[in-house]
Amino acid sequence: MSANLSGIGMTSQRTRVRMVERLRSQGIKDEVVLDAMASVPRHIFVDEALATRAYEDCSLPIGFGQTISNPQTVARMSELLRGGRSLGKVLEIGTGCGYQTAVLARLAQEVYSVERIAPLLMKARGHLREIRAANVRVKHADGSLGLAELGPFDGIIMTAAATHVPEALLSQLAEGGRMVFPIGTGEQRLCLIEHTAEEYRQTTLEAVKFVPLLPGLV
Repeated sequence: MSANLSGIGMTSQRTRVRMVERLRSQGIKDEVVLDAMASVPRHIFVDEALATRAYEDCSLPIGFGQTISNPQTVARMSELLRGGRSLGKVLEIGTGCGYQTAVLARLAQEVYSVERIAPLLMKARGHLREIRAANVRVKHADGSLGLAELGPFDGIIMTAAATHVPEALLSQLAEGGRMVFPIGTGEQRLCLIEHTAEEYRQTTLEAVKFVPLLPGLV
């Protein structure tokens, strides 16, 4: 492993282990998710000037008005998406810097990720190449439309807040699948949708804060 990937000081593996211990204390129970969080070098996904803060319990700016979510939110959404089961094909809406994508790559057989901001997507591609995430495909596209041609998906995760449940994404969720996303305008909450044989079951969970889901390409 290169020095950049393994990190030193505040970006070292030891710091990552402390982050995972904190996640356990915050209620994350899925050991598969915790292992994934421990294995992904979060510091390479932020600007070098912020690398020493990468494992703190906070979100950080990544440019273009976007942020990398705090580790607890990434772990929580990943845990909800997994629901204690193995994942085949997953769709992520909002690649951002690629960190959540990299965690998903440790949890699913295939990950498809969509980002509307082209320069951000280029940076994410570089990060994902650096960690050799071979099971990830990223695309410059309008996330609100999903990727119907590649569905259905066992899991769909959205890292931007919707004002309502996106119907286009629901139609791409496989039976038995789960969708996790923030919903709301003022106050946002995590929303979990489970596609059962009979219905789409919706559960509203804890308060979160994300950038809004926007249409179109940049």
